[in-house]
Amino acid sequence: MINQSLVILAGGRGSRISKFTKFIPKPLLRINKKPFLEYLFNFYAKYNFKYIYILAGYKSRYFKKYRNKYNSLSVIKCINEKNKLDTGGALLQIKNKIKNDFLLINGDSFFEYDFFKLANQKITRKSLGKILLIKNKNYKSNSKLSNLSLNKNKIKFGGNLMNAGVYYLKPEILNYIKVKQSLEKDILPNLINKKKIDGYYQNSKFIDIGTYNNLRNADKFFKDIQNIRAAFLDRDGVINHDTNYLHKLKDLKLRPGAVDAIKFLNKKKIKVFIVTNQAGIGKNIFSEKTFLNFQKKYIELLNKKKAIIDDIIFCPFHPYAKIKKYKKKSQYRKPGNLMIEKLIKKWNVNISKSFMIGDQKKDLLAAKKSGLYFEYAKKNLLNQVKEIYKK
Repeated sequence: MINQSLVILAGGRGSRISKFTKFIPKPLLRINKKPFLEYLFNFYAKYNFKYIYILAGYKSRYFKKYRNKYNSLSVIKCINEKNKLDTGGALLQIKNKIKNDFLLINGDSFFEYDFFKLANQKITRKSLGKILLIKNKNYKSNSKLSNLSLNKNKIKFGGNLMNAGVYYLKPEILNYIKVKQSLEKDILPNLINKKKIDGYYQNSKFIDIGTYNNLRNADKFFKDIQNIRAAFLDRDGVINHDTNYLHKLKDLKLRPGAVDAIKFLNKKKIKVFIVTNQAGIGKNIFSEKTFLNFQKKYIELLNKKKAIIDDIIFCPFHPYAKIKKYKKKSQYRKPGNLMIEKLIKKWNVNISKSFMIGDQKKDLLAAKKSGLYFEYAKKNLLNQVKEIYKK
C-alpha cells in the first residue's frame, strides 16, 4: 500500500460537544489520556500508507503540534482550510496531490475493520468508490446516510445499515465535488442515486465521539480493545538474518518461519512490534532517510506476504557515533528499555500477556527492565512463537 494515501477529515467545530471543543478540536480530545486521533494513527500504522493528510480547519495549529510529536513511517501533512469550505471543499485541497485510489475517514469515528479486505475488493468500473457500511444501532449519524441497504454491492436508501465514515475512493471522485458542499449531505447521496458508489458491509466495533453520550462511552470502548497482547521482536537476527547494518533490499534475507510467525501472531490478534537499534545511522553508514525508505519497503514486502507489522521503533543513537546529534548514551538504545516503554504506553500493552524475542544479551536486558518474558531467537521463528503462545 506504499503508494496510497490516508485522508482524515478533521476540520469540523464539534458544535454538539462544544463544552469540550471550545478549547481543542474534536479529534484531539483525550480518551484514556490519549488524543482520539492517536487511536486512528495506531490502527492505520500497519497499512503503511505513503502519506497521511489531515484536512484541518478549526484550531488547526493543534494538529500540526501533535503531528510533530507522533512517530510514523508515513509522511503526515496538515492542510488547513483558510475559509470554511465544508467537507467537499476541504477534499478539493488534495485534488492535485492524489494520483491513486485513497482511503478517506472521519476524524471523529473509529471502526475496527480489515482495510486490506476492503481494498482488495476492486471498485467496479462505473463506480467512483466504496462506502463501508455497518448496522445502524441508533448511532447519531447524518440522516441521509443512516438508513441504507445493499443489493449486490449497490447502495439503496431505506434499510438497517449506515455509513461508517470510511470511504475507499478513486481520485476521479474529486471531479464531482464543489466548494462548500457536504460529503454526507450533498455529494455521496447524489452519487448513490446515480449508482456511482458501491457499498461494503462489515460487522465490527464502531464508535464516534460526536455526542456527549458517545464521548462518555469512549473510555470503556478503547479500554476493551486496547488492553493488548504484543510480541516485541528485534529485527536483525530475529525476523531477518543479520547482514551487518542492513539497509538495502537486495541484502534482505528473512529467517526460517519469520513470515508465518508474524501471520500466526496476526491471526491470534497479538500485536507485532519491531524494536531495533540502528547505530548505522549515527555512524554515518546510512542516513535516517535511507533507513526509513528501506523500512517502508521492508514492511511492504511483508504485507504482500500477508504478514502485518503493527508498529516499529528504532534508536539511531550510539556513544561513538560520527554524527554529533546521534552521539550520546541513551536509554532508548538497548539494553536500555525506553523504546519498549514507549510502545507499551502508546498501545496500552498488557505486559503479563506479552513477550520479546531477540538475539543478543542487550535484548534480554531491555526486556527484563520492562518485565517482559524473553527468549533468544531459535532456528524456526514460527515454531518458537507457537510454543510461547501455548505458555
